[in-house]
Amino acid sequence: MTRASWYWRARVAGAYLAARLRPLPTLTDRSCNVCGYEGPFGPGGKGMRNEARCPRCRSVERDRLFKLWLDSAPQELENKDVLHFAPERGLMQLIRPLVRRYRGADIAPGRADLVLNIEQIALAPASVDAVICAHVLEHVDDRRALAELFRILVPGGLAVISVPIIEGWATSYENPAVVSPKERALHFGQWDHIRYYGADLRARIGAAGFCLSTFTASPAEVVRHGLIRGDTLFLARKPN
Repeated sequence: MTRASWYWRARVAGAYLAARLRPLPTLTDRSCNVCGYEGPFGPGGKGMRNEARCPRCRSVERDRLFKLWLDSAPQELENKDVLHFAPERGLMQLIRPLVRRYRGADIAPGRADLVLNIEQIALAPASVDAVICAHVLEHVDDRRALAELFRILVPGGLAVISVPIIEGWATSYENPAVVSPKERALHFGQWDHIRYYGADLRARIGAAGFCLSTFTASPAEVVRHGLIRGDTLFLARKPN
């Protein structure tokens, strides 16, 4: 490594250290629509995002966005048979009290009620009313997974999908040459991701047979509940 390169790396490291030593920013009072807490949020999530986590119920942005949608359309899950892939505690606690039957599913044993591979789901066709699939598709062969979700849903059934997405990209970014955990973290934002979605996610969902709508929080809701601007729930419905 050249002397100039070492000098630049030292400058960058120094800038990061200086940023950590700066006084804490003034915190904004938020409102948690999950538990009713009013006050400042704390850091949370991967990368420890500022003002992300409710200190009372530990909800993060995706939990509060899901709660907004659920409050607007509770009939989508009420008294339904719901399958939740890679279940997270926050979403699980929102869903369980509403549904007739809740089952979590994960490919790894011991993490959920069922051991299931989302690319080849060992359930009968038309056997599930609704599926929750939050930040799962970026880890797997999404075309196979979407086809399987379509197969197991009853006619009129709903898959609630969220993914990391850059809407300004016309096509999703995939690169089969990127295989190491370090490279995947650099290219796709996390070591176990295999793509970063673009606007063509809609076409991918539609190609599986779904009719698609979306739910996004308003600007006022983003500020009040400490949400990620533009974060979207993709609501994929199997036609009757």
